[in-house]
Formats: sequence, C-alpha cells, structure tokens
Amino acid sequence: MNFNFLSPVSDLILAHNQLLPLQALGRKLRIHSAQNGIPDLDDVQVAILGVIENRNDVNYIGEKFQLNEIRKSFYSLYPGSWNTTVADLGDINSGESVEDTYFALKTTISILLKKHIIPVILGGSQDLTYANYRAYDDVIPMVNIVNVDCKFDLGDSAKPIKNNSFVGKIILDQPYNLFNYATIGYQTYFNSQEEIDLMDSLYFESYRLGQVSKDITIVEPVIRDANLVSIDLSAVRSSELSLNQKYSPNGLNGKEICAVSRYAGISNKVTSFGIYEYKPSKDDEITSMLVSQMLWYFIEGVNYRVQDDDFSDDRYYQKFITLVDSQELIFYKSNKTGRWWIEIPFLKEVNNKLKRHTLLPCMHQDYLDACNNKLPERWYKAFQKNSI
Repeated sequence: MNFNFLSPVSDLILAHNQLLPLQALGRKLRIHSAQNGIPDLDDVQVAILGVIENRNDVNYIGEKFQLNEIRKSFYSLYPGSWNTTVADLGDINSGESVEDTYFALKTTISILLKKHIIPVILGGSQDLTYANYRAYDDVIPMVNIVNVDCKFDLGDSAKPIKNNSFVGKIILDQPYNLFNYATIGYQTYFNSQEEIDLMDSLYFESYRLGQVSKDITIVEPVIRDANLVSIDLSAVRSSELSLNQKYSPNGLNGKEICAVSRYAGISNKVTSFGIYEYKPSKDDEITSMLVSQMLWYFIEGVNYRVQDDDFSDDRYYQKFITLVDSQELIFYKSNKTGRWWIEIPFLKEVNNKLKRHTLLPCMHQDYLDACNNKLPERWYKAFQKNSI
C-alpha cells in the first residue's frame, strides 16, 4: 500500500496514550507510529488523516500548527457500543508547494476510497476540500458536496485558489464531476448578493443559520445525499471556541455541529468527512475537545448505518403517489428507519446527469407539502439541474 506521504503520530502523544485507561478510544485505535509503521487496514472502516497545510488561507502569515491537542482530546474519550474499527494514519505534512500537498492528499484519499475506508480529514485551511473532491475523479462519476460554513466560498475562480474561493474551482475545473453543492449554516451578511444569486441560478442548495437552528432535522436529507462533507470551524459561534478560533458571535452551537456530524456519519452515501480551519491557541482545550466530539459523533453515526435505500423488495418500504399541479410525485418511506425519498423523473430528450440520482432523500414534511399542492424545493432544484 503506497502511503509514502504520511508521517506517524508523535511519540509524545503515543506516550500520553499509554497512560489512558484501557477502555479509552486511544487504546482501541490502530495508530501509525514510528516504531510500528502503518497499521493493518483490513476491516478498518474509518481512517483519521491530519493535513498540516494552511498556506492558502487568505490570512496566512507563516504560522505553523499541529494537531496534537485534538489527538490528545480524542484519544481520551470513550467509545460507544461500536463495531466500527478506526485507524489514525498520522499526518500529511505540507509539501514543497501547496499543489504537492494537494497531490499527496488526493492520492491518499483515493487509495482509501477504493479500499472502502472513510477518510476523516483534520485540516488546516478549507481549500483542502478541493483535493478531497478531486480524489473522486476515478471513483464515482458525479459528486455531491455539503459545506457546513458561514460563507459559500464560491470566490473568483479566475484567481489562485484560496480557502474562501475553492468552490469556484470545483465548479469550473475539468473534469466536471460536481452534481450538487449545498451550504449549511450560511450567514447572509458574510456573503455578497451576487454569490447568493449565483447559488440560486445554479440550483445549488443553501440553508441559513436561522433555519438550521430552528430545526436541525431539515439538513438530514441533504447530508444523506452527500458524498463529501466539509466543515469549516468558522461556522461555529465564537462562545463555543478558544481564543484563536473565534470568528463570529453567531453560528452553530456545539450540540448542533455534533448533530450535523452524526447525520454525516449515519448517511450511507458519505464516503469522506473533513473538519477544517483549526487554529491552536494557548487556551486550546475547548476547540480540540469540540473537534474530538464531532469526530466521535461521526464515528457513532457510521456505526449505526442502516441499508434502507434498497427499494427492490416491497416488504421494506411504502410507496405514496400524489399530484401537484398535474405533476405526479412518487414518495418512498423506509419501513426500517422511517426515512423518506422522492423520485425524480428521467427526461428522455435531454442529456441526463441523474443516472444515479433517481431517488432524492427528503423529509416527511415534503410529502405533507405535496399533499397540499406544494412542490418540494429539493425536488424542484434537482429536476431543474437535470434539465440543464
């Protein structure tokens, strides 16, 4: 297995790990160490991967960072009643250039995806999501991305890639593999009206902070449909974070960001998960503990995944048909989990991108709305994207 780009977890952290109780998470992980090398990855489902790269941060002034505090916090937690095997593969250090780091990350993620292992990336700047996305180039034909962020990060794709403009590159760089992009927790005053209009015109999805805080369950269907989930810690309100990490007085609270992480874990489709923009500081325990709990909830979700989207056997689902403005809408409800889907019709006369996307995750509320003659917004956007 070619994991040449990975450096082991520091001996300091491993020594600290040996002092933890035998039941602690750190004692149950398969850890990449200088002494033993890369651990055996047979039957591993989740692999943690640090990336020490923040040079494309728009505010970068040469500061270095490391992920030791996160590992220390994470290792000290106790696992749930899990059957999930987790490995910590250590870190990808910054390369000669940022492109070198991207290449190392893309290559490593691609290997893990092909082995059906979910990479969990702990990063510096969020532009690393671009390398994560590119790792899918020869794995699946179309990719759905969910970005948990207070900004859309669309930026000007004509300029060099930065942590606030990487999505523009994802949309416009060949090969064009992006199907849907959704932002969760955006705050309007951090985004220009042009960006908000562009999101609408591309039929991408966006969920304002107020909507999400009012009812966190509205984001579950869009996360259930994602392949890649990327979280920017600036989406979290500053009162939950340590000194260097503070960004905005408004944002998701600790409970909400952990719920989002669990939704990502429980989704059968999510095959990579990243937490970015970590900035250590002297009083750092609070941020590293929050990131550790997000990781914990993601793994908890993976452990409780249920294969509930196979609709070939009618014992396992119920089918509902309703009419909205002479448009027939077909809904499916899983008997195993109670989760809902809506069917997107094929358009025979157009270039159909939706070969794998005929069923779209939705909520029970979407079915109730359809019964009241109201088209579900997710269905409408997917239908329009398919017609372009």
